[in-house]
Amino acid sequence: MGHLDHATFGWLTPALSYAMACVGAALGLRCTVRALDATGRSRRNWLLTAASAIGTGIWTMHFVAMLGFGVTGTDIRYDVPLTILSLVVAMAVVGVGVFVVGYGRDRVRSLLIGGLTTGVGVASMHYLGMAALRLHGEVRFDPLLVGLSVVIAVAAATAALWAALHIQAPAAVAVASLVMGAAVSSMHYTGMLAVQVDVAPSAAPLPGATVMQFIFPLAVGLGSYLFITSAFVALSPTAGERAAYASAGRLTDERAVDVAPPGFHPAPPLRTPTS
Repeated sequence: MGHLDHATFGWLTPALSYAMACVGAALGLRCTVRALDATGRSRRNWLLTAASAIGTGIWTMHFVAMLGFGVTGTDIRYDVPLTILSLVVAMAVVGVGVFVVGYGRDRVRSLLIGGLTTGVGVASMHYLGMAALRLHGEVRFDPLLVGLSVVIAVAAATAALWAALHIQAPAAVAVASLVMGAAVSSMHYTGMLAVQVDVAPSAAPLPGATVMQFIFPLAVGLGSYLFITSAFVALSPTAGERAAYASAGRLTDERAVDVAPPGFHPAPPLRTPTS
């Protein structure tokens, strides 16, 4: 059996993967909070952003961690279509869970269904990513640890959705994101502990792409998306802030009328000509 190394670059990949999980969780929570304060198309758009953020964060966490994965006695390649499919599954299934919570009338039922769906989706993403591995040998899994990793994924997803429903203060969201990042990372490394590889040395070339040819550029691109979207969400005013701005504007207009000379009337708003 080949020796598995989960940190060939030391603590760099585990720490960076944890950071990606935290950023995705924080962004997803903030977007879900915005969605619950919105209606119509705005709610849908915020939920889509939340799903893409959480799904991208989880996928990036997984494959950044896989940058440090190695097996003695064999090279490693990745099947490109299966790897991309794992990303699509992550965002799609997380999207189902987020929309169930965002539009569900019964909060408890929506939370349970959304948490179960999202957790199973996260686990599916993980094991699809593992199925994309190409190496000289056979990959086996410990069923008990696989089951434990799925339970952790469901619990982490349910906790994340609960936080989205009940936590709104930025400081509380930050703390919840750190906890969620730890939970998602725990699910990943529990799943990795379930892996066993029986190496069969061979000089035959392996199909697929190397981690630096495919995984690294894609992870960097998705990580950049997370940080850019985080900046957009941070700069976008909340519903409460917009209401405060509107209230302040009305107060300013009322005070201007109060101090105006007798006979003054504010000019009507300009109307754009219609064809």
